[in-house]
Amino acid sequence: MIQPIYPDRKEFLALASAKMPYGKYKGISLVDLPEPYLVWFSRKGFPKGRLGEMLQAVYEIKLNGLEYLFKSRFLSTDE
Repeated sequence: MIQPIYPDRKEFLALASAKMPYGKYKGISLVDLPEPYLVWFSRKGFPKGRLGEMLQAVYEIKLNGLEYLFKSRFLSTDE
């Protein structure tokens, strides 16, 4: 039987609450960034470091139609 894969809860919560620190979308949640902006980063190169990793993760999530995960019970703080 195939076992489901779950993201690291701590990392996922950090991703869900992260905000864009600069530029046109400063203060906007990374998960709410417009897809064309993320596509632009994917073509030009994501920033180095943690921000780049998070932007790349959001890009992959949106690319694969998984945005619903950010609205799921997985984000609930209840265990």
